[in-house]
Amino acid sequence: MPFNSKVLFPFLLIAIVIYFSIFTVNQWQQAIVFKFREIQRSDNQPGIHFMIPLVNYAQKIEKRLLNLDQEPQRFLTKEKKDVIVDYYVKWRITDIEKFYTATRGNIVSANTLLEQRINRALRDEFGERTVQEVVAGERTQILNVVTSTTSNLTDELGISVIDVRTKRIDLPAEVSNSVYQRMRAERDRVAKDFRARGSEAAERIRANADREREVILANAYRDAETIRGEGDAQATEVYAAAFTKDEEFYSFYRSLNAYQNSFSEGNDILLVEPESDFFKYFNNNYLPIYHLENFIIYLCII
Repeated sequence: MPFNSKVLFPFLLIAIVIYFSIFTVNQWQQAIVFKFREIQRSDNQPGIHFMIPLVNYAQKIEKRLLNLDQEPQRFLTKEKKDVIVDYYVKWRITDIEKFYTATRGNIVSANTLLEQRINRALRDEFGERTVQEVVAGERTQILNVVTSTTSNLTDELGISVIDVRTKRIDLPAEVSNSVYQRMRAERDRVAKDFRARGSEAAERIRANADREREVILANAYRDAETIRGEGDAQATEVYAAAFTKDEEFYSFYRSLNAYQNSFSEGNDILLVEPESDFFKYFNNNYLPIYHLENFIIYLCII
């Protein structure tokens, strides 16, 4: 059977028209249809849609959550010191017509415009806070304010900011060294203050201990002297009573003590006259019987 191009051409033309008349929108996409470069409709749901070839054309734009992750930016704090902030932004397109009008449907252009808005909001927030507040204290509060400020850019760009978060907030090298030196000086000052307080407390405790020691020793010495005085008084009373009771025996007892003290060493030599008072109790005529017995008992004891 011969090939009839006249019969096939209409079918081919119809196929071409159908091909350029149909476009598909996926679940993660949204589409805008133009008519001679003017927006005709933008409420295209996922699925298959039709348009007039050569008159209409469609442009598909992301419907998913988009991410802005630019290079770290430098901001000034309230103290006129720089901080380097590395952040990212989660955003999505909420009004496709306004988005296309503002960016011509270009995601890169949208990221640039969004970055400018975020940087402006961050610059305002960082400019009202110190480095300490930015780094340690109020980071979450700053990000919440920025997110709230830029969350609805639908009227301007047709987008909505979902979240703003920081990866890190660093100080420039020169500022880091300055902050480190200041923190070190502050810690040294605090350490010296604690050491001074400790030394003062130690001296105070040591002085109190020395004072209490002197008081205790004085009281002990006083009590010892009192007891010694009372003992000496009692001894004196006993000696006095014994002396008054038998003066001769008391004199004899003192002589015995003198003999013991004089001959305590084995090589002692005394040059004394035999008739002196020192040897009077060695004289048989002078030594009474009871003194002799006591003398013998005393010699046995020593």
